[in-house]
Amino acid sequence: FSFRKLWAFTGPGFLMSIAYLDPGNIESDLQSGAVAGFKLLWVLMLATIIGLLLQRLAARLGVVTGLHLAEVCNRQYQKVPRIILWLMVELAIIGSDMQEVIGSAIAINLLSVGKIPLWGGVLITIADTFVFLFLDKYGLRKLEAFFGFLITIMALTFGYEYITVKPDQGKLLKGLFIPYCQNCGTPQLEQAVGIVGAVIMPHNMYLHSALVKSRQVNRANKREVREANKYFFIESCIALFVSFIINIFVVTVFAEAFFEKTNADVNNVCTNASSPHSSLFPNNNQTLEVDIYKGGVVLGCYFGPAALYIWAIGILAAGQSSTMTGTYSGQFVMEGFLNLRWSRFARVLLTRSIAITPTLFVAIFQDVEHLTGMNDFLNVLMSLQLPFALIPVLTFTSLPSVMNDFANGLFWKIAGGVLILLICSINMYFVVAYVMSLNHMALYIGAAILSVIYLSFVAYLV
Repeated sequence: FSFRKLWAFTGPGFLMSIAYLDPGNIESDLQSGAVAGFKLLWVLMLATIIGLLLQRLAARLGVVTGLHLAEVCNRQYQKVPRIILWLMVELAIIGSDMQEVIGSAIAINLLSVGKIPLWGGVLITIADTFVFLFLDKYGLRKLEAFFGFLITIMALTFGYEYITVKPDQGKLLKGLFIPYCQNCGTPQLEQAVGIVGAVIMPHNMYLHSALVKSRQVNRANKREVREANKYFFIESCIALFVSFIINIFVVTVFAEAFFEKTNADVNNVCTNASSPHSSLFPNNNQTLEVDIYKGGVVLGCYFGPAALYIWAIGILAAGQSSTMTGTYSGQFVMEGFLNLRWSRFARVLLTRSIAITPTLFVAIFQDVEHLTGMNDFLNVLMSLQLPFALIPVLTFTSLPSVMNDFANGLFWKIAGGVLILLICSINMYFVVAYVMSLNHMALYIGAAILSVIYLSFVAYLV
Protein backbone atom coordinates (compact mmCIF):
# COMPACT_ATOMS: atom_id res chain seq x y z
CA PHE A 1 0.00 0.00 0.00
CA SER A 2 1.23 3.49 -0.90
CA PHE A 3 -0.26 6.81 0.24
CA ARG A 4 1.41 8.45 -2.75
CA LYS A 5 -0.53 6.17 -5.12
CA LEU A 6 -3.75 6.69 -3.18
CA TRP A 7 -3.29 10.45 -3.59
CA ALA A 8 -2.76 9.99 -7.33
CA PHE A 9 -6.09 8.11 -7.57
CA THR A 10 -7.94 10.54 -5.25
CA GLY A 11 -10.51 12.79 -6.93
CA PRO A 12 -13.15 10.80 -8.85
CA GLY A 13 -14.63 9.32 -5.64
CA PHE A 14 -15.02 12.74 -4.01
CA LEU A 15 -16.65 14.16 -7.15
CA MET A 16 -19.00 11.16 -7.12
CA SER A 17 -19.76 11.56 -3.38
CA ILE A 18 -21.22 15.04 -3.97
CA ALA A 19 -24.43 13.36 -5.20
CA TYR A 20 -24.79 12.04 -1.62
CA LEU A 21 -24.77 15.64 -0.33
CA ASP A 22 -27.08 17.46 -2.75
CA PRO A 23 -30.06 19.53 -1.46
CA GLY A 24 -32.45 16.58 -2.03
CA ASN A 25 -30.39 14.47 0.37
CA ILE A 26 -30.15 17.25 2.97
CA GLU A 27 -33.95 17.69 2.87
CA SER A 28 -34.46 13.94 3.26
CA ASP A 29 -32.04 13.96 6.24
CA LEU A 30 -33.73 16.79 8.14
CA GLN A 31 -37.23 15.37 7.53
CA SER A 32 -36.09 11.95 8.73
CA GLY A 33 -34.73 13.50 11.96
CA ALA A 34 -37.84 15.61 12.57
CA VAL A 35 -40.31 12.78 11.81
CA ALA A 36 -38.53 9.71 13.24
CA GLY A 37 -35.86 11.10 15.58
CA PHE A 38 -32.74 8.91 15.71
CA LYS A 39 -34.64 5.74 14.68
CA LEU A 40 -33.73 5.74 10.96
CA LEU A 41 -29.96 6.34 11.20
CA TRP A 42 -29.33 2.65 10.48
CA VAL A 43 -31.31 3.03 7.21
CA LEU A 44 -29.04 5.92 6.19
CA MET A 45 -25.94 3.83 6.98
CA LEU A 46 -27.29 0.81 5.09
CA ALA A 47 -28.22 2.97 2.05
CA THR A 48 -24.70 4.50 2.03
CA ILE A 49 -23.07 1.02 2.17
CA ILE A 50 -25.31 -0.21 -0.67
CA GLY A 51 -24.41 2.95 -2.62
CA LEU A 52 -20.70 2.25 -2.05
CA LEU A 53 -20.98 -1.32 -3.37
CA LEU A 54 -22.84 -0.14 -6.48
CA GLN A 55 -20.30 2.67 -7.07
CA ARG A 56 -17.54 0.04 -6.80
CA LEU A 57 -19.12 -1.87 -9.70
CA ALA A 58 -19.37 1.32 -11.80
CA ALA A 59 -15.70 2.24 -11.12
CA ARG A 60 -14.51 -1.31 -11.95
CA LEU A 61 -16.36 -1.19 -15.28
CA GLY A 62 -14.55 2.04 -16.24
CA VAL A 63 -11.12 0.84 -15.07
CA VAL A 64 -11.25 -2.63 -16.66
CA THR A 65 -12.87 -1.77 -20.02
CA GLY A 66 -11.61 1.79 -20.55
CA LEU A 67 -15.23 2.63 -21.42
CA HIS A 68 -17.82 4.28 -19.21
CA LEU A 69 -21.29 2.83 -18.61
CA ALA A 70 -23.05 4.85 -21.34
CA GLU A 71 -20.45 3.73 -23.93
CA VAL A 72 -20.91 0.08 -22.94
CA CYS A 73 -24.72 0.49 -23.17
CA ASN A 74 -24.22 1.93 -26.68
CA ARG A 75 -22.31 -1.21 -27.71
CA GLN A 76 -24.58 -3.77 -26.04
CA TYR A 77 -28.16 -2.53 -26.60
CA GLN A 78 -30.26 -2.11 -29.75
CA LYS A 79 -31.10 1.41 -30.97
CA VAL A 80 -34.64 1.81 -29.52
CA PRO A 81 -33.89 0.59 -25.95
CA ARG A 82 -30.66 2.59 -26.04
CA ILE A 83 -32.54 5.84 -26.79
CA ILE A 84 -35.20 5.09 -24.11
CA LEU A 85 -32.40 4.43 -21.62
CA TRP A 86 -30.70 7.71 -22.56
CA LEU A 87 -33.97 9.65 -22.09
CA MET A 88 -34.50 8.08 -18.64
CA VAL A 89 -30.99 9.02 -17.50
CA GLU A 90 -31.42 12.57 -18.88
CA LEU A 91 -34.64 12.87 -16.83
CA ALA A 92 -32.69 11.91 -13.70
CA ILE A 93 -29.98 14.50 -14.47
CA ILE A 94 -32.56 17.26 -15.06
CA GLY A 95 -34.34 16.29 -11.82
CA SER A 96 -31.06 16.50 -9.92
CA ASP A 97 -30.31 19.88 -11.52
CA MET A 98 -33.72 21.19 -10.44
CA GLN A 99 -32.98 20.18 -6.83
CA GLU A 100 -29.69 22.06 -7.02
CA VAL A 101 -31.48 25.16 -8.34
CA ILE A 102 -34.16 24.97 -5.61
CA GLY A 103 -31.57 24.49 -2.84
CA SER A 104 -29.40 27.37 -4.07
CA ALA A 105 -32.38 29.74 -4.51
CA ILE A 106 -33.61 29.03 -0.95
CA ALA A 107 -30.09 29.49 0.47
CA ILE A 108 -29.68 32.84 -1.34
CA ASN A 109 -33.10 33.96 -0.07
CA LEU A 110 -32.18 33.08 3.55
CA LEU A 111 -28.73 34.72 3.32
CA SER A 112 -30.20 37.94 1.93
CA VAL A 113 -32.86 38.05 4.72
CA GLY A 114 -35.55 37.72 2.04
CA LYS A 115 -34.31 40.73 0.04
CA ILE A 116 -33.51 38.50 -2.96
CA PRO A 117 -36.79 36.75 -3.88
CA LEU A 118 -36.83 33.06 -4.73
CA TRP A 119 -37.13 33.74 -8.46
CA GLY A 120 -34.07 36.04 -8.18
CA GLY A 121 -32.14 33.19 -6.54
CA VAL A 122 -33.19 30.88 -9.38
CA LEU A 123 -31.83 33.36 -11.96
CA ILE A 124 -28.54 33.74 -10.04
CA THR A 125 -27.97 29.98 -10.36
CA ILE A 126 -27.68 30.47 -14.14
CA ALA A 127 -24.54 32.55 -13.58
CA ASP A 128 -22.86 30.06 -11.21
CA THR A 129 -22.78 27.36 -13.89
CA PHE A 130 -20.58 29.50 -16.10
CA VAL A 131 -18.21 30.06 -13.16
CA PHE A 132 -17.70 26.29 -13.03
CA LEU A 133 -17.16 26.15 -16.80
CA PHE A 134 -14.46 28.80 -16.33
CA LEU A 135 -12.80 26.69 -13.58
CA ASP A 136 -13.00 23.63 -15.83
CA LYS A 137 -10.51 25.24 -18.22
CA TYR A 138 -7.80 24.88 -15.56
CA GLY A 139 -8.02 21.08 -15.60
CA LEU A 140 -9.80 18.32 -13.72
CA ARG A 141 -7.34 18.25 -10.79
CA LYS A 142 -8.08 21.92 -9.96
CA LEU A 143 -11.82 21.25 -10.20
CA GLU A 144 -11.48 18.24 -7.89
CA ALA A 145 -9.67 20.47 -5.36
CA PHE A 146 -12.45 23.08 -5.56
CA PHE A 147 -15.10 20.43 -4.89
CA GLY A 148 -13.00 19.23 -1.95
CA PHE A 149 -13.22 22.82 -0.65
CA LEU A 150 -17.04 22.85 -1.00
CA ILE A 151 -17.31 19.51 0.86
CA THR A 152 -15.13 21.04 3.64
CA ILE A 153 -17.56 24.01 3.88
CA MET A 154 -20.48 21.57 4.26
CA ALA A 155 -18.61 19.60 6.94
CA LEU A 156 -17.81 22.82 8.88
CA THR A 157 -21.28 24.41 8.59
CA PHE A 158 -23.34 21.32 9.41
CA GLY A 159 -20.71 20.35 12.01
CA TYR A 160 -21.26 23.76 13.66
CA GLU A 161 -25.01 23.02 13.90
CA TYR A 162 -24.19 19.60 15.41
CA ILE A 163 -21.93 21.11 18.10
CA THR A 164 -24.51 23.85 18.83
CA VAL A 165 -27.44 21.43 19.27
CA LYS A 166 -25.39 18.70 21.08
CA PRO A 167 -27.41 15.58 20.09
CA ASP A 168 -27.69 12.69 22.58
CA GLN A 169 -24.72 10.40 21.69
CA GLY A 170 -26.35 7.32 23.25
CA LYS A 171 -29.45 7.67 21.06
CA LEU A 172 -27.20 8.34 18.06
CA LEU A 173 -25.24 5.09 18.53
CA LYS A 174 -28.43 3.12 19.23
CA GLY A 175 -30.07 4.53 16.07
CA LEU A 176 -26.99 3.65 13.99
CA PHE A 177 -26.36 0.08 15.09
CA ILE A 178 -29.74 -1.31 16.19
CA PRO A 179 -32.08 -1.79 13.21
CA TYR A 180 -35.37 -0.94 14.88
CA CYS A 181 -38.15 1.61 14.57
CA GLN A 182 -40.29 1.45 17.68
CA ASN A 183 -43.80 2.96 17.39
CA CYS A 184 -43.21 3.80 13.72
CA GLY A 185 -46.13 4.29 11.36
CA THR A 186 -46.61 5.23 7.70
CA PRO A 187 -44.83 8.66 7.91
CA GLN A 188 -41.67 7.02 9.34
CA LEU A 189 -41.79 4.21 6.77
CA GLU A 190 -42.09 6.74 3.95
CA GLN A 191 -39.09 8.63 5.36
CA ALA A 192 -37.06 5.38 5.39
CA VAL A 193 -37.96 4.76 1.74
CA GLY A 194 -37.19 8.42 0.95
CA ILE A 195 -33.68 8.06 2.43
CA VAL A 196 -32.86 5.17 0.08
CA GLY A 197 -34.35 7.04 -2.91
CA ALA A 198 -32.38 10.21 -2.11
CA VAL A 199 -29.02 8.52 -1.40
CA ILE A 200 -28.62 6.22 -4.43
CA MET A 201 -28.57 8.38 -7.57
CA PRO A 202 -28.93 6.76 -11.02
CA HIS A 203 -26.76 9.21 -13.00
CA ASN A 204 -23.99 8.79 -10.43
CA MET A 205 -23.20 5.29 -11.78
CA TYR A 206 -22.63 6.76 -15.24
CA LEU A 207 -20.57 9.61 -13.79
CA HIS A 208 -18.25 7.45 -11.63
CA SER A 209 -17.55 4.95 -14.43
CA ALA A 210 -16.39 7.90 -16.59
CA LEU A 211 -14.42 9.85 -13.95
CA VAL A 212 -12.07 6.92 -13.25
CA LYS A 213 -10.92 7.11 -16.87
CA SER A 214 -9.11 10.37 -16.00
CA ARG A 215 -6.27 8.27 -14.49
CA GLN A 216 -3.79 6.45 -16.76
CA VAL A 217 -3.96 2.66 -16.31
CA ASN A 218 -2.24 0.06 -18.52
CA ARG A 219 -5.17 -2.28 -19.14
CA ALA A 220 -2.94 -4.93 -20.69
CA ASN A 221 -1.32 -5.37 -17.27
CA LYS A 222 -3.68 -7.19 -14.88
CA ARG A 223 -1.65 -6.18 -11.83
CA GLU A 224 -2.05 -2.47 -12.70
CA VAL A 225 -5.80 -2.88 -13.27
CA ARG A 226 -6.17 -4.73 -9.94
CA GLU A 227 -4.17 -2.00 -8.20
CA ALA A 228 -6.30 0.79 -9.74
CA ASN A 229 -9.49 -1.01 -8.64
CA LYS A 230 -8.10 -1.28 -5.10
CA TYR A 231 -7.15 2.41 -4.79
CA PHE A 232 -10.37 3.68 -6.36
CA PHE A 233 -12.35 1.54 -3.89
CA ILE A 234 -10.36 2.85 -0.89
CA GLU A 235 -10.87 6.43 -2.11
CA SER A 236 -14.63 5.83 -2.57
CA CYS A 237 -14.82 4.43 0.99
CA ILE A 238 -13.15 7.57 2.40
CA ALA A 239 -15.30 9.94 0.29
CA LEU A 240 -18.59 8.25 1.20
CA PHE A 241 -17.58 8.06 4.87
CA VAL A 242 -17.13 11.85 4.84
CA SER A 243 -20.51 12.36 3.13
CA PHE A 244 -22.11 9.92 5.60
CA ILE A 245 -20.78 11.91 8.59
CA ILE A 246 -22.16 15.16 7.10
CA ASN A 247 -25.57 13.47 6.58
CA ILE A 248 -25.42 12.23 10.21
CA PHE A 249 -24.86 15.83 11.38
CA VAL A 250 -28.09 16.96 9.68
CA VAL A 251 -30.27 14.02 10.81
CA THR A 252 -29.17 14.20 14.45
CA VAL A 253 -29.51 18.01 14.71
CA PHE A 254 -33.18 17.81 13.70
CA ALA A 255 -33.77 14.59 15.67
CA GLU A 256 -32.49 16.20 18.88
CA ALA A 257 -34.02 19.65 18.50
CA PHE A 258 -37.29 19.17 16.60
CA PHE A 259 -38.52 15.56 16.95
CA GLU A 260 -42.16 15.54 18.23
CA LYS A 261 -42.29 19.36 18.32
CA THR A 262 -45.61 20.97 17.33
CA ASN A 263 -46.22 24.06 15.19
CA ALA A 264 -47.33 25.91 18.35
CA ASP A 265 -44.02 25.12 20.11
CA VAL A 266 -42.01 26.59 17.24
CA ASN A 267 -44.40 29.51 16.76
CA ASN A 268 -43.95 30.53 20.43
CA VAL A 269 -40.14 30.33 20.27
CA CYS A 270 -39.99 32.23 16.95
CA THR A 271 -42.35 34.94 18.28
CA ASN A 272 -40.25 35.35 21.44
CA ALA A 273 -37.11 35.55 19.28
CA SER A 274 -38.81 38.31 17.18
CA SER A 275 -38.30 36.22 14.06
CA PRO A 276 -39.93 37.68 10.91
CA HIS A 277 -40.73 34.08 9.87
CA SER A 278 -42.95 33.06 12.84
CA SER A 279 -46.06 33.18 10.56
CA LEU A 280 -44.67 30.11 8.72
CA PHE A 281 -45.82 28.01 11.68
CA PRO A 282 -49.57 28.15 12.49
CA ASN A 283 -50.40 28.22 16.20
CA ASN A 284 -51.84 24.67 16.36
CA ASN A 285 -50.93 21.29 17.84
CA GLN A 286 -50.07 19.58 14.56
CA THR A 287 -46.64 17.96 14.39
CA LEU A 288 -43.96 20.23 12.95
CA GLU A 289 -43.17 19.62 9.27
CA VAL A 290 -39.84 20.97 8.02
CA ASP A 291 -38.05 21.41 4.70
CA ILE A 292 -34.78 23.11 3.70
CA TYR A 293 -36.30 26.60 4.13
CA LYS A 294 -38.21 26.00 7.37
CA GLY A 295 -35.22 24.03 8.69
CA GLY A 296 -33.04 27.14 8.52
CA VAL A 297 -35.78 29.29 10.08
CA VAL A 298 -36.35 27.00 13.10
CA LEU A 299 -32.60 26.71 13.70
CA GLY A 300 -32.44 30.52 13.72
CA CYS A 301 -35.36 30.76 16.18
CA TYR A 302 -33.92 28.21 18.63
CA PHE A 303 -30.17 28.79 18.34
CA GLY A 304 -29.80 32.37 17.11
CA PRO A 305 -29.36 34.09 13.70
CA ALA A 306 -25.84 32.63 13.29
CA ALA A 307 -27.33 29.12 13.10
CA LEU A 308 -29.68 30.24 10.28
CA TYR A 309 -26.94 31.89 8.19
CA ILE A 310 -24.46 29.03 8.69
CA TRP A 311 -27.20 26.57 7.67
CA ALA A 312 -27.86 28.63 4.51
CA ILE A 313 -24.12 28.64 3.64
CA GLY A 314 -24.08 24.84 3.97
CA ILE A 315 -27.14 24.48 1.71
CA LEU A 316 -25.58 26.86 -0.83
CA ALA A 317 -22.37 24.76 -0.87
CA ALA A 318 -24.50 21.60 -1.32
CA GLY A 319 -26.39 23.19 -4.22
CA GLN A 320 -23.31 24.58 -5.93
CA SER A 321 -21.26 21.41 -5.63
CA SER A 322 -23.93 19.32 -7.36
CA THR A 323 -24.03 21.71 -10.36
CA MET A 324 -20.93 20.46 -12.12
CA THR A 325 -21.48 16.76 -11.38
CA GLY A 326 -24.81 17.04 -13.22
CA THR A 327 -23.04 18.79 -16.11
CA TYR A 328 -20.35 16.11 -16.33
CA SER A 329 -22.92 13.28 -16.08
CA GLY A 330 -24.97 14.84 -18.88
CA GLN A 331 -21.96 15.19 -21.13
CA PHE A 332 -20.74 11.61 -20.60
CA VAL A 333 -24.26 10.20 -21.07
CA MET A 334 -24.88 12.16 -24.29
CA GLU A 335 -21.48 11.25 -25.78
CA GLY A 336 -21.81 7.60 -24.75
CA PHE A 337 -25.37 6.87 -25.85
CA LEU A 338 -25.57 9.08 -28.96
CA ASN A 339 -21.92 9.56 -30.00
CA LEU A 340 -22.82 13.26 -29.93
CA ARG A 341 -20.07 15.64 -28.83
CA TRP A 342 -21.26 19.03 -27.67
CA SER A 343 -19.24 21.74 -26.02
CA ARG A 344 -19.76 21.92 -22.25
CA PHE A 345 -21.19 25.42 -22.73
CA ALA A 346 -23.97 24.16 -25.06
CA ARG A 347 -24.61 21.14 -22.86
CA VAL A 348 -24.99 23.25 -19.69
CA LEU A 349 -27.19 25.77 -21.48
CA LEU A 350 -29.62 23.03 -22.58
CA THR A 351 -29.84 21.15 -19.24
CA ARG A 352 -29.96 24.27 -17.10
CA SER A 353 -32.66 25.85 -19.30
CA ILE A 354 -34.85 22.73 -18.96
CA ALA A 355 -34.25 22.60 -15.20
CA ILE A 356 -34.77 26.31 -14.54
CA THR A 357 -37.97 26.90 -16.55
CA PRO A 358 -40.47 24.98 -14.31
CA THR A 359 -38.57 26.00 -11.15
CA LEU A 360 -38.72 29.67 -12.14
CA PHE A 361 -42.49 29.53 -12.80
CA VAL A 362 -43.15 27.93 -9.41
CA ALA A 363 -40.84 30.49 -7.71
CA ILE A 364 -42.66 33.43 -9.37
CA PHE A 365 -46.29 32.31 -9.06
CA GLN A 366 -46.22 30.15 -5.91
CA ASP A 367 -44.62 30.32 -2.46
CA VAL A 368 -41.65 28.57 -0.85
CA GLU A 369 -43.94 25.69 0.28
CA HIS A 370 -44.57 24.69 -3.33
CA LEU A 371 -40.92 25.16 -4.27
CA THR A 372 -39.69 22.82 -1.52
CA GLY A 373 -42.62 20.47 -2.26
CA MET A 374 -41.09 19.96 -5.72
CA ASN A 375 -38.20 18.15 -4.00
CA ASP A 376 -40.56 15.31 -2.96
CA PHE A 377 -41.73 14.90 -6.55
CA LEU A 378 -38.12 15.00 -7.81
CA ASN A 379 -37.05 12.29 -5.31
CA VAL A 380 -39.84 10.08 -6.70
CA LEU A 381 -38.67 10.84 -10.26
CA MET A 382 -35.08 9.90 -9.33
CA SER A 383 -36.23 6.70 -7.67
CA LEU A 384 -38.02 5.66 -10.87
CA GLN A 385 -34.82 6.04 -12.89
CA LEU A 386 -32.69 3.84 -10.60
CA PRO A 387 -33.18 0.50 -12.44
CA PHE A 388 -31.88 2.13 -15.64
CA ALA A 389 -28.45 2.46 -14.04
CA LEU A 390 -28.39 -0.48 -11.62
CA ILE A 391 -29.44 -3.23 -14.05
CA PRO A 392 -26.92 -2.30 -16.80
CA VAL A 393 -24.02 -1.88 -14.32
CA LEU A 394 -24.68 -5.27 -12.68
CA THR A 395 -25.25 -6.97 -16.06
CA PHE A 396 -22.08 -5.70 -17.74
CA THR A 397 -19.78 -6.24 -14.73
CA SER A 398 -21.03 -9.87 -14.65
CA LEU A 399 -20.24 -10.57 -18.32
CA PRO A 400 -16.82 -12.22 -18.98
CA SER A 401 -17.05 -10.93 -22.59
CA VAL A 402 -16.95 -7.35 -21.19
CA MET A 403 -14.86 -7.72 -18.01
CA ASN A 404 -12.63 -10.73 -18.87
CA ASP A 405 -11.01 -12.03 -15.65
CA PHE A 406 -12.58 -9.21 -13.60
CA ALA A 407 -16.21 -10.31 -14.11
CA ASN A 408 -18.37 -10.61 -10.97
CA GLY A 409 -18.33 -13.95 -9.17
CA LEU A 410 -21.46 -15.87 -8.14
CA PHE A 411 -21.70 -14.04 -4.80
CA TRP A 412 -21.71 -10.61 -6.46
CA LYS A 413 -24.27 -11.72 -9.05
CA ILE A 414 -26.70 -13.02 -6.40
CA ALA A 415 -26.06 -10.19 -3.91
CA GLY A 416 -26.29 -7.56 -6.68
CA GLY A 417 -29.51 -9.08 -8.00
CA VAL A 418 -31.09 -9.12 -4.51
CA LEU A 419 -29.94 -5.51 -3.91
CA ILE A 420 -31.45 -4.29 -7.16
CA LEU A 421 -34.72 -6.16 -6.48
CA LEU A 422 -34.85 -4.64 -2.98
CA ILE A 423 -34.13 -1.10 -4.20
CA CYS A 424 -36.66 -1.34 -7.05
CA SER A 425 -39.33 -2.69 -4.63
CA ILE A 426 -38.65 0.13 -2.16
CA ASN A 427 -38.88 2.71 -4.92
CA MET A 428 -42.12 1.28 -6.29
CA TYR A 429 -43.58 1.60 -2.77
CA PHE A 430 -42.35 5.21 -2.67
CA VAL A 431 -44.05 5.96 -6.01
CA VAL A 432 -47.34 4.26 -5.02
CA ALA A 433 -47.41 6.21 -1.70
CA TYR A 434 -46.77 9.47 -3.58
CA VAL A 435 -49.48 8.82 -6.22
CA MET A 436 -52.03 7.77 -3.54
CA SER A 437 -51.42 11.06 -1.70
CA LEU A 438 -52.50 12.99 -4.84
CA ASN A 439 -56.07 11.67 -4.36
CA HIS A 440 -57.33 11.79 -7.96
CA MET A 441 -58.78 8.88 -9.96
CA ALA A 442 -57.45 10.10 -13.33
CA LEU A 443 -53.94 10.21 -11.82
CA TYR A 444 -54.36 6.65 -10.47
CA ILE A 445 -55.30 5.36 -13.95
CA GLY A 446 -52.46 7.28 -15.62
CA ALA A 447 -49.99 5.98 -13.05
CA ALA A 448 -51.23 2.37 -13.55
CA ILE A 449 -50.73 2.56 -17.35
CA LEU A 450 -47.28 4.15 -16.99
CA SER A 451 -46.33 1.50 -14.39
CA VAL A 452 -47.10 -1.34 -16.83
CA ILE A 453 -44.94 0.30 -19.56
CA TYR A 454 -42.21 1.06 -17.03
CA LEU A 455 -42.10 -2.49 -15.58
CA SER A 456 -42.11 -4.00 -19.09
CA PHE A 457 -38.96 -2.02 -19.98
CA VAL A 458 -37.32 -2.98 -16.67
CA ALA A 459 -38.14 -6.64 -17.44
CA TYR A 460 -36.55 -6.23 -20.91
CA LEU A 461 -33.32 -4.91 -19.37
CA VAL A 462 -33.24 -7.79 -16.88
